[in-house]
Amino acid sequence: MEFLIDKECLNKAISDVNKAVSLKTPFPILTGIKITAYDDCLLLVGSNSDLVIEKVIPLSVDGVQVLEVRKVGSIVISAKYLNGIVKKLPDKIHIKVNEERLVTIQSNGILTTLPGLNAEEYPKFPEIDEVKSTEISNVELIEIIKQIVFAVSNSESRPVLTGINLTFKESQLTCVATNSQRLALRKIALVSDLEGSFTVPATSLIELIRLINNEAGVVKLLVIDSYMVFKLNSISLFSRLIEGNYPNISALLPNNSKTSITLNTNQLLKGIDRACLFASEWKNNNIFLEIQDGSTIRISSNASQIGKIEETQTINTIKGETNLSISLDGSFLMDALKVIKAEEIRVSFGGPMRPILIEPVDNSLYLHLISPVRSY
Repeated sequence: MEFLIDKECLNKAISDVNKAVSLKTPFPILTGIKITAYDDCLLLVGSNSDLVIEKVIPLSVDGVQVLEVRKVGSIVISAKYLNGIVKKLPDKIHIKVNEERLVTIQSNGILTTLPGLNAEEYPKFPEIDEVKSTEISNVELIEIIKQIVFAVSNSESRPVLTGINLTFKESQLTCVATNSQRLALRKIALVSDLEGSFTVPATSLIELIRLINNEAGVVKLLVIDSYMVFKLNSISLFSRLIEGNYPNISALLPNNSKTSITLNTNQLLKGIDRACLFASEWKNNNIFLEIQDGSTIRISSNASQIGKIEETQTINTIKGETNLSISLDGSFLMDALKVIKAEEIRVSFGGPMRPILIEPVDNSLYLHLISPVRSY
């Protein structure tokens, strides 16, 4: 195998696929990056078996030649040293692999040699079969993930809750994240050949955002064997799906409420932020909300050794009971309010020990459900 390549193109590709490589794996082959030279492109692969990232480098980018393949072939090179070496080289890079799998990396007068690993030993991952797929804009997918990913569980006791559940049904995609104490849901109309429910690890989707954040275009979603694949331009991310049945969230969503109010989103966020200053003493960052006389809502918290804070805000509209109080986790409220872009939200209460429902006034396809916490 032999090729010449633009330093910046190779450096960016290595940086992208390296995000999937783990140095703690018990399989030495997975500590490396697999590089395959074809006649018309270079393919780099990084993986920890649960997450696979592929990056294709074409012969030219925007009409400028960045790659010259002199001899096709494949090799696995230590990700740690390949990443470190390429970053420090000054110019166009010449990489050559001999029959003994010895890799030489040359740039100007700098010559580096290191042993390669047999590419045949690298795990085989499913090939992309685009029979059933769907597409979503890059911007929209990133927004959806950011709006719900914080609600996943951090506990491995229920692995399925550490992921985001994606359900494709009747031209609609429903994305849900929950940790049992809170739930975030987002729906979007989507023309799709895919049908079914799939749970993708939150860590994979966070990595996906980092990968495609500066890319423009449409993301193609596919399900192959036990992986969901996200493909955008020259980047493909394979994420192993989490096994197990996701909770039936339709049973969790309240059908009616005792009280429903509308508030200014940004004003409420600032009030909760201030109240959180005195909430850290509590196990669940308790914030107290109290509707007073049907016209204002009182927001308060206290710390026994420090002090307390309280403020009142005007309620825009109210339906139902006009007096109600509830204790909630302030950090959960902050997370939900930060990602709601609407100027006005609706907050629905089922009672002091029932979850509250938060949703933009103008968008019923996006909501947050937060369970109350005890105040003693």
